[in-house]
Amino acid sequence: MRFYVNIDHVATVRQARRTDEPDPVRAAELAESAGADGITVHLREDRRHIQDRDVELLRRAVRTVLNLELAVADEIVAIALRLSPHQATLVPERREEVTTEGGLDCVRGKERVAAVLARLKEAGIRTSLFVTPDSESLAAAALLGPDAVELHTGRYAREWRERRDALAELEAGGRAARAAGLAVHAGHGLTYENVDAVAAIPEIEELNIGHSVVSRAVLVGMERAVREMRERIDRARAGA
Repeated sequence: MRFYVNIDHVATVRQARRTDEPDPVRAAELAESAGADGITVHLREDRRHIQDRDVELLRRAVRTVLNLELAVADEIVAIALRLSPHQATLVPERREEVTTEGGLDCVRGKERVAAVLARLKEAGIRTSLFVTPDSESLAAAALLGPDAVELHTGRYAREWRERRDALAELEAGGRAARAAGLAVHAGHGLTYENVDAVAAIPEIEELNIGHSVVSRAVLVGMERAVREMRERIDRARAGA
């Protein structure tokens, strides 16, 4: 299973003081050295954390894979096309949200999403859609023809202690996406405590985890934080 580290919140700390530290590029280098299979960043329209220059520097510095999360906004799509990351994940975005609250609407927004997917694919960029794991959303996403879907694990992250149906929804979503011929990724709200059950879902081949890793890194350092998450994922996968 691939483990991509989202380093957005390294930039969040930096932007709190509008200074030059901590450096997301250095964080990416440490994450890679500790076993990350890729680096994920979300270039938001409001530039609340990751900045254009960060993506430009990361595109040159990342030795594994750079996964760029972006809204279907002309300005951000143009940056993705210019920098050509290995993978582009289309996500919904609202200015007032603290973090991404749900999956991409592939029904009402299908024309716009399809047009952006076509442009990214023409540029040779691997594509993924960030979607809620219900059957309707997955069916709509599959019709648009991305290379992959990333299952939004937010509901599971909120409810995993009390309820099992959120995990069951992820398991069913993974099976449905794979049956539709899509690669299956997952992420949002995953932590050292709740990642095991998701990592054990056989259809999921990639996890994107950020906030929990960066939070742990504040206390123990980025390399140890990444190694600890890597070890948890690998143990869970091996025991599945």
